[in-house]
Amino acid sequence: MVRRRKTAKADARAPLASPGMSQPENERYTHGHHSSVVAAHARRTAEEAAAFLLPFLAPDSRLLDVGCGPGSITVGLARRCGEVIGVDSSDDVLESARSHQADQGVENLSFEAGSCYELRWEDETFDVVYAHQLLQHLADPVAALREFRRVLKPGGLVAVRDADYGTMVHAPIDPRIERWRDLFHEVARANGGEPDAGRLLLPWVHQAGFADPVTTATAWVYADQEGRDHWGELWAVRITEGAFAAHAQEFGLATAPEIADLAAAFRDWAARPDGFFGFIHGEVLARRP
Repeated sequence: MVRRRKTAKADARAPLASPGMSQPENERYTHGHHSSVVAAHARRTAEEAAAFLLPFLAPDSRLLDVGCGPGSITVGLARRCGEVIGVDSSDDVLESARSHQADQGVENLSFEAGSCYELRWEDETFDVVYAHQLLQHLADPVAALREFRRVLKPGGLVAVRDADYGTMVHAPIDPRIERWRDLFHEVARANGGEPDAGRLLLPWVHQAGFADPVTTATAWVYADQEGRDHWGELWAVRITEGAFAAHAQEFGLATAPEIADLAAAFRDWAARPDGFFGFIHGEVLARRP
């Protein structure tokens, strides 16, 4: 990958002309951009999803949010920084992000399409690069992290957070939900991703050349009726109407009737007053040397 260096006349804050966005051929977004997926992402907040980063932000920080989705986290980050740029690969999702930004009246924020593997800024441009639930979907997460390091200033922070699907547990036990978890691993890996990314963030950050990493973990738990209704219906719709169903059948990993039964399992679980579902997210904060 070509590394672009600043010249005496270059403005380090300005995007460069696009050098052509690259992506591994075997990489595909497992969730897709079905409305259920985008709506779920729009519920996320900086207060929850970036809690491990917020104490380190400064009013003059320049931050890049890679894989920003519909921008709900990005807006929260912008309220704590001098300037924030959100990057995502989906133009439709970026339109949702811009609409949310306008509704919130946040002006120190912009959104644009881009590739995490070939960012359109010069070296040493940002104070912080943040990525939430992105690395798990990448065929080469270390290459993306190296690109994050390139655009960070010396001493700048990378902050990454990803779920770990291998930690997903539920009760009462339903073999169909266990089958869904196994199937999700198969589909995600067939798409080039790593669904257990949460536990791998630390070695990836080391391989990418960052220093002084601090690793934490937080949990999402759905154990009240509101949480069960949200989580159960989210997955019932996501696995039947989103990209997951098409991918599973394309790879020959599941049939349409089986996928429908997995959706029914989530709805059955959600209806149980004693239903529990929980899992962890790995989080790493590290510095560019």
